Amino acid sequence: MKPTNFEIREARFPEDAPLALRFIMGLQRYERAFEPHRRIDTHVAKDYLAVLRERADKNGRILIAQNKTGEALGWAVVHEDKEEIYVVPEERCYARINELYVESEGRGRGVGRVLIAACEDWARGRNYKQVMIGACSENALAMGVYQGLGYTPYTSDLRKYL
Repeated sequence: MKPTNFEIREARFPEDAPLALRFIMGLQRYERAFEPHRRIDTHVAKDYLAVLRERADKNGRILIAQNKTGEALGWAVVHEDKEEIYVVPEERCYARINELYVESEGRGRGVGRVLIAACEDWARGRNYKQVMIGACSENALAMGVYQGLGYTPYTSDLRKYL
């Protein structure tokens, strides 16, 4: 059942740029609890928004979740991505949810799930066979939500600091 206390809309730029910057910084701060290498300097949001907008402009979408009074609750960025050449051609192109962030007052209300569903609808409309989304391995909440929506582990990056 789709919640009725908020809606999903396309981002409008330049007027939504301050929201996007706020969401990027919100996610950077949130993920810094798991990953201390996350940047929280004044330039990261602007620089990263330029990257996300370029991806969405090529073949993607930026979505904003807002309540009925127009207050923004979160966002998602979905775009086409490509696997390496060793993947069969019919599954090489896929949709990637590159950003998903819900502000604290929107959490637990289904906002993230509806944003993901909107990204999946976008992907279905373009005949992608799969959608991928990433999460910090330490972010048990996000991992649980994504797996509860049917996402399964695909690859794992391992690292070692020297």
